[in-house]
Amino acid sequence: MPELSEYKALHLAINQAEIDIVDSKKRLVEESIRSIPFNKTKAQADEIMDRYARIKTIMQNTVVEPDPLQKNLFTDKLDNLLLHRRWGYIILLAVLFLLFQSVFWLAAWPMDWIEAGFAAVGSGLGNVLPETWWSDLLINGVVAGLSGILVFVPQIMILFGLITLLEDSGYMARISFLTDRLMRSVGLNGKSVMPMISGFACAVPAIMSARSIENKKERLLTILVTPLMSCSARLPVYTILIGLVIPSKLVLGFLSLHGLVMMGLYLLGLILALIVSWIAKWFIHINEKSFFILELPTYRSPRWKNVVQTMINKAKVFVFDAGKIIMIISLILWFLSSYGPSAGMKKVEENYATRLAQPGADSTSLEREYNSDKLAHSYAGILGKGIEPVIKPLGYDWKIGIALITSFAAREVFVGTMATLYSVEDDSDRTLREKMKAARRPDGTAVYTLATGISLMIFYVFAMQCMSTLAVVKRETKSWKWPVIQLVYMTALAYVMAWVGYLIFS
Repeated sequence: MPELSEYKALHLAINQAEIDIVDSKKRLVEESIRSIPFNKTKAQADEIMDRYARIKTIMQNTVVEPDPLQKNLFTDKLDNLLLHRRWGYIILLAVLFLLFQSVFWLAAWPMDWIEAGFAAVGSGLGNVLPETWWSDLLINGVVAGLSGILVFVPQIMILFGLITLLEDSGYMARISFLTDRLMRSVGLNGKSVMPMISGFACAVPAIMSARSIENKKERLLTILVTPLMSCSARLPVYTILIGLVIPSKLVLGFLSLHGLVMMGLYLLGLILALIVSWIAKWFIHINEKSFFILELPTYRSPRWKNVVQTMINKAKVFVFDAGKIIMIISLILWFLSSYGPSAGMKKVEENYATRLAQPGADSTSLEREYNSDKLAHSYAGILGKGIEPVIKPLGYDWKIGIALITSFAAREVFVGTMATLYSVEDDSDRTLREKMKAARRPDGTAVYTLATGISLMIFYVFAMQCMSTLAVVKRETKSWKWPVIQLVYMTALAYVMAWVGYLIFS
């Protein structure tokens, strides 16, 4: 019989009933089992230990790792500080503060360059192209629409680059752990944090990610309050309004007031989300046990390639996805603001021709008045005038009303709408911000005062102006009941809070 190792002999003995051997060999095997002191458990253990010893030798010769004890010691020390019941929240606020300060500080120059570049392009085209409908469409529709898209790309890229740094470092997971106690007090749990943080990017994937929450009540509450997180679509609105009505100055000599206001808007949405969740938990009765299990990753250096790739991808999404919507609405709005009922438009033209024929008439001033009157009598002007009584208590004029309607398709359309409306009314080479700052009401007062700007920003913090979000909520809840409730409560909340803000700052 061939010589066998103990382990091979064990397998042979176990499977001998299935092995086709003669009876004499079977008897020899049985005698060998009885005569040889063989411990099958020890043989298995020895084989396993021998295998792992060989693996360890191979790993030592090919893989170099830092001392795991030292790594864990560093992680534990850092967690003792970052996850502290009091200091943890203070550090979190400091991180958010630095985030929004950096967004404004780093994006200021490239935004100014892009804005000035498009103003120069529009002015140059106006000087060389004939005054026809298609040149007006190109300058006041296409160029103005593109300007409203591309000027905010630097801020979008910087914001998501910084968020990716926090994710890659392992800090984002610790935010979930840190806030679990707070979330439970308002009817949520730590798992709700990641969808809510994702809501800073876009509410649609954020709501879909709430599927990871097992408890039905907590999942529903998360879906209902996630749109209150200020998504990237709100960022262009905040940026243009903050630059318009908030003074560009430093607080305490080194803190940007613009960055502080931006941080305040994001925190305002978060705080109201927690309050709404706390109120709603008393009306939604679903009895299920809730638990939260989370494995905290070790701290690590950010993957810079991943950071850069994320910045580029987010810019592409903003330009090509949101940009298509902005461009389409800008072109439609150009038509609505350039044409109107023939009787009204004819009356405006006759009035302009009569005043221009008078001796000493100022053609530049009259042309500005003509463009303004023509816009007011256009289809867009008629629609805006129709809704103006509803929004007047908030400090808005009819142009802002048009922007509120068009931005229901996508919030960032607000800027494209204003760019188109003010380009049709004023074809000078001034930037959109300069045109909005110069806007006046019929009584001569400025349209964009501090009170109006604050009111408008507060409205956009709370308003449900996103058809895609309503559609995904319907799909996730399998009912139109919750999207309708969401639309009603967020619109009412936005109107009331904007009205209060206008009264406070008037």
